[in-house]
Amino acid sequence: MLEGRRRWFIAREGILFLLATVILTGVVWHFRGAVTAALPGALFIYLFLIFRDPWRQIPAVPLGVVSPADGVIVDVAVTDKGIVDGESHRIIIRVNSLGTYTARCPIEGKIMDLHGEPLERKVTGDKNGLWVRSDEDDDVVLQFRGYRFGLAPLAFLRYGERVGQGQRCAYLRLTRYAEVQLPIASRVLVKVGQRVMAGADVLAKLPHP
Repeated sequence: MLEGRRRWFIAREGILFLLATVILTGVVWHFRGAVTAALPGALFIYLFLIFRDPWRQIPAVPLGVVSPADGVIVDVAVTDKGIVDGESHRIIIRVNSLGTYTARCPIEGKIMDLHGEPLERKVTGDKNGLWVRSDEDDDVVLQFRGYRFGLAPLAFLRYGERVGQGQRCAYLRLTRYAEVQLPIASRVLVKVGQRVMAGADVLAKLPHP
């Protein structure tokens, strides 16, 4: 299915940076000429690539787990050291530094609070990430690692809020890696070395109720 109507093609965090570089380019062009203005002009193009937030075709896969970011799969494994207690599948994506700036939620469901009391399941380990519980009572956790300049991804969803599959959920802020933890009964559909696009490619399918 197609996403809902958008106001911006650029992530809102980047609008001021782009406006500033446009003004700087104009000023340099006026006082120093086109050749010198090429440098801030190149900076504008680079920032545009970093902050772009294009529309994506969300696949019509009800139990599908979509990629949260543009990048390459670097690890597919089973772990017992995830956020939610017990074994889980772990898929790690090396985020494309020139990929989309906005992360996508892997599944449809409800945002849970990793820092509060869990409703039914024990929560362990590093409590940083986005925990989503599906309507079928499956838990999927999205974490980010390798922050550049110390800037952690910025989520813009609240606890208890419902989120759609492939919906924008956070600004990546040049993060290096995205990790998705899935129920052990899920069927993983990707392999190491595969390129994926945020919100468009399916990483796995959750177990049928």
